[in-house]
Parts: sequence; structure tokens; C-alpha cells
Amino acid sequence: MFNWFPEKTARRRYDVNDNPEDDREDNLVSSKLWNTQNDLSKNARLEAVGLLNQHLADAVDLAYQAKQAHWNVKGPNFIALHELFDEVVEKIEEYVDEIAERAVQLGGTALGTVRVSASRSRLSEYPLDTSSGSAHVKALSAALAKFGKTSRAAIDASAALGDADTADLFTEVSRGVDKLLWKVEAHAQAKD
Repeated sequence: MFNWFPEKTARRRYDVNDNPEDDREDNLVSSKLWNTQNDLSKNARLEAVGLLNQHLADAVDLAYQAKQAHWNVKGPNFIALHELFDEVVEKIEEYVDEIAERAVQLGGTALGTVRVSASRSRLSEYPLDTSSGSAHVKALSAALAKFGKTSRAAIDASAALGDADTADLFTEVSRGVDKLLWKVEAHAQAKD
């Protein structure tokens, strides 16, 4: 069994009458799944939903880190990097949607708000004082590499749950993120 939130297990669904400040963490992991005829075991679906929601938090954070780079890049390679960073945002947003929808397909609830993502992301904080193209390339490359690494680990975790479809989704994400990393890192690899 993979417990993606070891400090919080078997949580209940957030009730609208509760005070969200008191139980904010309680709505992150739930032992309740929506009814579905999906033939994966309840335990496998619970674990997969936890895994997907963790990656959803990371992906939302990554998309906004790339947007931060897009908005603030300066220097002689401005237009090329500005457009590349926007391409990264668009691709990661596609993965955000796919990851969230897979969690719901399994009977879970996609937890993709900015607040949840900010509190759960495993990515390092993006350096907000960055402006040069090379500094943004370095920072965004590190974030992409971390997300790629955790996506590859999620392939194996999903497969161990018997969830080949979620493993396939993470394979697609991993392959795409590696391509984005290649494109971003290429701006730091030139020997002038």
C-alpha cells in the first residue's frame, strides 16, 4: 500500500458546515470514493487518487512557476524564452487536466485549487527575484527535472497498484516533461 500523505490517512470528505480553517488538511485525502463501476479495487483506487492528487498539486505549481518565468524573463533571448516558457505552461496545463480527470474517473475528487497546490507541492519555491534568461532557464529546468523524476516514480507506483491506465498517464507525462526539459536546458548548454 502506498500512502502518499503518511501524516493524514482515512480522512473524511470536507463538509460545507465545517470551518475550513480548522480542518483544511482533512479535505486533502478521503476514504470516501464516489460510486463507479471501475473494476479496480477500492484500495487501489484510493491509493491512485492520492498519488494523482499529489501530482496535481505539483503540476499546478509547475505551471505557475513556468508562467512566472514567462512574465519576468529579460535579456537578449527574451522573445525565444518568453515563447518557450509559454509553451511549457500550455503543456503542463494539459497534464493538469489529464491528472485531475483521472482522479475523478477513479471515483475520487480532484484537489487542484491554488491553495491546495501551494500547501502540497513538492517543488522548490521559485526564486521570485529572477530576471535574466539564464537564471529562469536554471530555475525552470530544476522544477521540470524534479517533476519528471516524481512522474517516473509514479509510473512504478501505479503499476504496483495494478492500475495500468494511471501508469500509462504518468508515462505520457514523464515523456512530455523530459521533452520540455530538453528544450529549456538547450538554452544553457550552448558553447559560445
